[in-house]
Amino acid sequence: MKDDTKQYVNWFRHSSPYINAHRGNTFVLMLSGESVADPNFANIVHDIALLNSLGVRLILVYGSRPQIAERLEHKQIETRLHHHLRVTDQATLTCVIEASAIVRAEIEARLSLGLPNTPMAGSRIKVVSGNFVTAKPVGVLDGVDMAHTGEVRRLDSEAIRQQLDDGNIVLLSHLGYSPTGELFNLAVEDVATAAASAIDADKLILFGADPGVLDSSGKLRSELLTRKAERLVGQYLSSLEETNQPHTELSRNLEAAVNACRRGVKRCHLVSHKVDGALLAELFTRDGSGTMVLQESYEQLRKATIEDVGAVLELIDPLEQDGTLVRRSREVLENEIERFTLIERDGVVIGCAALYPFSQEKMGELACVVVASEYKGGARGDQLLEAIQQQALKQGLKRLFVLTTKTAHWFVEHGFVESTVEQLPGEKKEMFNLQRNSKVFVRTL
Repeated sequence: MKDDTKQYVNWFRHSSPYINAHRGNTFVLMLSGESVADPNFANIVHDIALLNSLGVRLILVYGSRPQIAERLEHKQIETRLHHHLRVTDQATLTCVIEASAIVRAEIEARLSLGLPNTPMAGSRIKVVSGNFVTAKPVGVLDGVDMAHTGEVRRLDSEAIRQQLDDGNIVLLSHLGYSPTGELFNLAVEDVATAAASAIDADKLILFGADPGVLDSSGKLRSELLTRKAERLVGQYLSSLEETNQPHTELSRNLEAAVNACRRGVKRCHLVSHKVDGALLAELFTRDGSGTMVLQESYEQLRKATIEDVGAVLELIDPLEQDGTLVRRSREVLENEIERFTLIERDGVVIGCAALYPFSQEKMGELACVVVASEYKGGARGDQLLEAIQQQALKQGLKRLFVLTTKTAHWFVEHGFVESTVEQLPGEKKEMFNLQRNSKVFVRTL
């Protein structure tokens, strides 16, 4: 088998857990007008088609800011901004409607492709759009009549869900309709946020020119908790106000992600519309390609400290009593507590796991994986395993091993393969307890 084929097969196998996790989920994808105009948009459409074929329920929300600006310039109509919103008078509204129609037609045409020898071959995608968004006028802001500039009032979530249940992709524009028959120009970020919240979307994905949020050293931040993201939004906006600069695309997208998380969306992703495959890399690889903003949780994963010794002893005691775990004295645990990772819920430790590295053999022992009995069944063991695996990788370890007497099936289900004592690091072989007769399982990282 050729090396490139092996690489592809290896990637495909490793993406299968993400494929299974995303199947049946609902994603809202926000496509800015810049995204649709970018040369890479054809590849984005191919990736959208792939998500659809993998059973992901999709809502596409599109904007048309550059297309509107182009038409206004062509007709020599002045662009008026107030509070970073476009003032949409009647002449501007005509340009907004025209631009939106052009972008909508472009998206629908792209999603209708089915030519042989293309990534869209064999696809039968149905795209549905309509008056799903009810809007209201912004009104008068600081003495300025915003005219046909509006904001989202509500979405017909039941009708949207029905279309998704029928296997259709739902396409929402930045136009909203009022019960009085008026038409309003909305911010695409507001429509995307409202849609994700109204239908309890699993993810909101926001396309922009930037790959995501960079830290002070210019390195991409792969994850941000909502609180941190909110502080960054505040810093961005204050710096823009001080220099009298308009809001940037990144600041708008990050603010939308924060608002969506605050309204119940668990995960939002900022990805680049300029990078081919950025969407797939973000969704189907461990490292991703952009920045993920996570909703704050009353459960948190964190490293243990010396203050946690008592809580860990209490957590593992029932399993030590029934022989599932080897007994650890308080003194031993105090010396090893830095190796533990915990799940804490409302200040109570409900799960733990430990990593003992054997650097010479580039192996690590996964030990003491425990979730309190009343909290089992919520994938918390998976979270602990993933955290330990990330720590092992950072330490340059190549394999994880575990010794178990009663939980072999769980480890096999999570990619561990039964091995022998001879495969253990030398130091661990010397300490192996023959009386417990533990089974050895190894997982390659």
